Amino acid sequence: MADEKLPTRAENFAEWYNQLVLKADLADYAPVRGCMVVKPYGWALWENITSWLDKEFKATGHVNAAFPTLIPMSFFEKEKEHVEGFAPELAVVTHGGGEELEEKLVVRPTSETIIGHMYAKWIKSWRDLPLLIVQWGSVLRWEIRTKLFLRTAEFYWHEGHTAHADSDEAKEEMYRILDIYERFCYELAAIPAIKGTKSETERFAGAQITTSIEAMMWDKRALQSGTSHYFGDNFARAFEIQFLDRNNKLAYAQTTSWAISSRIIGALIMVHSDDQGLVLPPRLAPIQAVIVPIYKNDDEKSKVMAVADRIFVELKAAGIRIKMDDRENISSGFKFNDWEMRGVPVRIEIGPKDVEKNSVALARRDKPGKEGKSFVQQVGLTESVKQLLVDIQASLLKRATEYRDANIHDPKDYEELKQVVQDGWALSYWCESKECEAKVKEDTKATTRNIPFEQPDHGGTCIVCGKPSKRKVYFAKAY
Repeated sequence: MADEKLPTRAENFAEWYNQLVLKADLADYAPVRGCMVVKPYGWALWENITSWLDKEFKATGHVNAAFPTLIPMSFFEKEKEHVEGFAPELAVVTHGGGEELEEKLVVRPTSETIIGHMYAKWIKSWRDLPLLIVQWGSVLRWEIRTKLFLRTAEFYWHEGHTAHADSDEAKEEMYRILDIYERFCYELAAIPAIKGTKSETERFAGAQITTSIEAMMWDKRALQSGTSHYFGDNFARAFEIQFLDRNNKLAYAQTTSWAISSRIIGALIMVHSDDQGLVLPPRLAPIQAVIVPIYKNDDEKSKVMAVADRIFVELKAAGIRIKMDDRENISSGFKFNDWEMRGVPVRIEIGPKDVEKNSVALARRDKPGKEGKSFVQQVGLTESVKQLLVDIQASLLKRATEYRDANIHDPKDYEELKQVVQDGWALSYWCESKECEAKVKEDTKATTRNIPFEQPDHGGTCIVCGKPSKRKVYFAKAY
């Protein structure tokens, strides 16, 4: 598949994306509509994402647990706003063991209800708080329009669910997690995501506050890349999560939930990749460097492979995720294209002349062609490769940040906003009314993404209606 060219992003971005996911060996379509099979290469990428997040969560006192996939329908009916928000997406089990069930069961679309039920059993005193639990697994939402990684019926994620004694502590938790998500995007994914608060319309069903990180894709659409919610006592009241506080009075717990899902892989693809294939940030890439030995006959092979094997051992011992491409009867050109398609950050080429000169050729994936190629000595190669990986990581973040900033605009009036959001983002004052928000969506198909935490020192006038406004919001078309 690697020798078949992709459509260009400019020609057909959607088809470019679809084919790239398949050709890069990340995932495939499942027999059930809207579902996907994540292949080993895609799962290795997901593992690198989850392992970093898992360490961060544990460092902040969270523990892992597992809750059932099937949830009684009655649980969803306890929190009215929540069930209304998810009703169109629910998959419902009506039969089991050949018989009709007395109560229908929902395949979990999210776990607030089942976890709320259990928290009500476990939390009795202020001494039981905070309760900080993370679940890793998959959920099912009956999506109408699906796209591999970006929006599938079943998708993978972690979902954090926490309970606290007071609102200040719960809100602090919400923001702490959002900060972890932001650091993940900048430090690991090289994605310059923007933190902010969702509008009331875009808020998670049942939440009092929803915060998010929003990222700009190559086609200038927005992707909500992670969310962190504060529920107040909404779920606590619905599920009777009560405890005796320090004054021996009965109180409702304050709860949060938060998640990053496998759609972040879609973000990685659409932010960094190019017309040649996948481009992966080194800190997340399953394979950070690949060695491609080049030879024409057995004599050359023995000399080249001796050097290649030694370098492989040295780089692996240094902690670099390294791969040796010693496939026979495949041309070097095919291998180059194959690893470019898979987005491996560094390619190490070793041929007979390199053996003679005690050198290797290094090709960096983020700069295809001659611009990204260099020749370095074999002595000190480990440090050369390590530094190159650092440089590539920084380069990808810089490139994505410059691209994002160049495509965020401050329109002078509503007519200009309508033009801007057709091919970019608008950062504009908004009166925070549902009417103005709905008008923008109806006129342009753009939605409010989030109200960024960083705001101007002074207010302004709403870009839609002209009324006084305290804060700016991002408007953009989104996935």
